[in-house]
Amino acid sequence: MILAKRGAYLARVSGELQFDHGFRLIVRERILYHRLPSLIDEYGYEVWQGNEKLYWYDAQPHPDEPTLQSTYPHHKHVQPNMKNNRVPAPGNSFNSPNLSGIIREIEGLIEKANKETKSKRT
Repeated sequence: MILAKRGAYLARVSGELQFDHGFRLIVRERILYHRLPSLIDEYGYEVWQGNEKLYWYDAQPHPDEPTLQSTYPHHKHVQPNMKNNRVPAPGNSFNSPNLSGIIREIEGLIEKANKETKSKRT
């Protein structure tokens, strides 16, 4: 992960975390820190397995989509038709870190992959 300061009050966090079974998390955050606590101003988190994008999170506003109002503007793009298939993202926020929840979600995918691998061997 890289933290790059962009002026007196702005920083960008970017990078990729790699996990077992070919899972990857691509992170992009823009952080404002002109006052404390700092705020996540913008973000995108993509989860991949190998060359397949599984889902992604962002906070691009969709004010006319009633199913997303419970966590507006935070949401997750899921299969099928990921670009337009969005669900609420209750764990995401501009006021606190989001990565720990997304990493826990990936750990769940790894556990599932481990069980599937184990069952194929028996």
